[in-house]
Amino acid sequence: MGVSLKDVAQRAGVSVKTVSNVVNNYPHVTPHMRAKVQQAIDELGYRPNLTARHLRKGRTGIIALAVPELGNPYFAELAGAVIDAAARYDYTVLVDHTAGLREQEVLVSQGFRSHVIDGLILSPIHLETEDLSGRDETAPLVLLGEREYEAPYDHIAIDNVAAAREAVRHLLSIGRRRIAFIGSRTGRERQPAHLRLRGWREELVAAGLEPDEDLVAATDGYGRADGATAMAALLDRGERPDAVFAYNDLIAIGAMRTLTERGLIVPDDVAVVGFDDIEESRFGAVTLTTISPDKQAIARLAVESLVERLAGHRAEPLRARPGYRLLVRESTSTGGLAAKAVRTGHR
Repeated sequence: MGVSLKDVAQRAGVSVKTVSNVVNNYPHVTPHMRAKVQQAIDELGYRPNLTARHLRKGRTGIIALAVPELGNPYFAELAGAVIDAAARYDYTVLVDHTAGLREQEVLVSQGFRSHVIDGLILSPIHLETEDLSGRDETAPLVLLGEREYEAPYDHIAIDNVAAAREAVRHLLSIGRRRIAFIGSRTGRERQPAHLRLRGWREELVAAGLEPDEDLVAATDGYGRADGATAMAALLDRGERPDAVFAYNDLIAIGAMRTLTERGLIVPDDVAVVGFDDIEESRFGAVTLTTISPDKQAIARLAVESLVERLAGHRAEPLRARPGYRLLVRESTSTGGLAAKAVRTGHR
């Protein structure tokens, strides 16, 4: 039989109510009494019944995180950060994946699992504002990523355009002028890739250069193979850049593979910058310079937003801009192996 609140109260010589106040971290408990109860808790190995606690509040104690692709290291790392952040509030995280399909994103956002979750954190790819306008699900929703929605839901994303400009500015600072962009998505103007493409264009113009649209390579997806194929297509049509800014790290890693196979040296012949700062970017034969979003802050803000919504502490939609850094590594610098944080984005 498990240890109960009554057992702890008897060991500490206090009332059950006092033990409950300590377990629930109520502020009016004196430090002496808190220490006394905590000692009894530690001695008996008491563990609170989190399920019962949530049920008393009419909740399940579960929040959901829906991402486009679990196999993408960025989303795997983000999921880990969300799970850690949720644990601080005694929440369990149910992780789902939408495969980046609009119909799946709509299904998730409309609350098809609302009977088992208290709230949803969703990172959409194709979801549109009209898909959210008719949402009648009462569970709070937090949106992640660079898509902008005219809808009354919390939205957490770094400044994508500014981060892309930071990446291009770095390439310009090391003397590169023929800077390619790999990872655009044809006909999807509100996709994150297009915000990064917009940053690429804006920074080139700011530097007095005409953006060369022949150096923009579209991809079907966001993986290593997509980057390798797009890089090969650029080289095959005679468009050899002296630098590449890739939509994400996976595309950048694929592009570097193609460059190596074609006998080109990174960064001497072609410098490369990625986006996401996944673990793989730090351990390749050539470490990758990348934009590093603050994943911990993104996760913390998303979970805190849900918790505040559930507690009824906030009515207005949150628009949060976590920070980011440009980490300079070997793919743009031969001066050293250690990464250097060049700039921090706005919070």
